[in-house]
Amino acid sequence: MFRTVLFFGFLTGILLGVGWFLGGFFGMTVALFLSLLINFISYWYSDKIVLTMYGAKETNDPELNKIVENLAFQAGIPKPKVYIVPTKIPNAFATGRSPKHSSVAVTEGLLELNKDEIEGVLSHEIAHIRNHDILISTAAATISGAISYLAQIGYYSLFFRDSREGGNLFGLLFVIIFAPLAALLVRLAISRSFEYRADYTGAIISKKPLALASALEKISSITKNHPMRGSAATSHLWIVNPFKSDWFTNLFSTHPPIEERIKRLKKMAV
Repeated sequence: MFRTVLFFGFLTGILLGVGWFLGGFFGMTVALFLSLLINFISYWYSDKIVLTMYGAKETNDPELNKIVENLAFQAGIPKPKVYIVPTKIPNAFATGRSPKHSSVAVTEGLLELNKDEIEGVLSHEIAHIRNHDILISTAAATISGAISYLAQIGYYSLFFRDSREGGNLFGLLFVIIFAPLAALLVRLAISRSFEYRADYTGAIISKKPLALASALEKISSITKNHPMRGSAATSHLWIVNPFKSDWFTNLFSTHPPIEERIKRLKKMAV
C-alpha cells in the first residue's frame, strides 16, 4: 500500500510541477484537479484502458478458463477473468486493481504453445496477481503512456514546426523532460525483482518451472523477429517485452535478462 501511495503522490508532484511551469499558480491549480481525476481513473479504470488498448476480448474458452481456475485455486485467489489479445505473437499480461478485480490476457499466439508452457505462463501472471503487483503496474502503464505520448508529440514537433515559432525549443523540452519522467515513473513503480519473484511464485504454483522456462525462451525468440506494436510504457506488463528495442523503448525497460530468468527456473527443477 505504501508503494502505491508513493507512486500516486509522485505522479501528482509531476503534474503540479508541469502546471507551475506552464501557467504559474493557476496552472498548478488546474494540474491539481487534473491529477485527482487521473488518480481516480487510474485506480478504477486503468485495467479497462489497457485491455481496450490491445483489443482484448473476454473469452469463455473452457480449457483456458479451467487452467486459470486451477492455478488461481492453487494460489489461493479468486479466478481472474480471461481475455484474448488478437495477435499471433505469443505473450501475456495480468491487470486489475486487486485479486478480487483482476484479469489475465493472453495472445492468440500464446495458445499455439503446448499446454504445459501455457500453464507455466499463466502461473506467472497469476503470481503477479497474488503478489499484488497488478494495480501499480497497470496504473504505471496508463499514466506513463500518456506522458510518453506527450513526449513523442514534442519529439515530432522538432521536425514539423518552424524553429522561429519556438517549436524546436518546446519539442526538445518535451523530449528531454517528459520522456525520462515517464520512464522514471515506471522504474520507480516496477522493480526487476517483480519478474524474478513472479517466475519463482508461478513455478511453485504450477510445479512446472521447466515449462515456464521453455515458454520464455520461445516467446523471446519469436518477439525478437516479430515485435508487437504498442506503447513502450506498457512493456513491463507483458511476461516478455514485446516491442522492438530502440532508445525510446529502452527507457522503459524493466525486464531482467531472459537468460538469467531461464537459468533460475532451471535451478528450481534440479
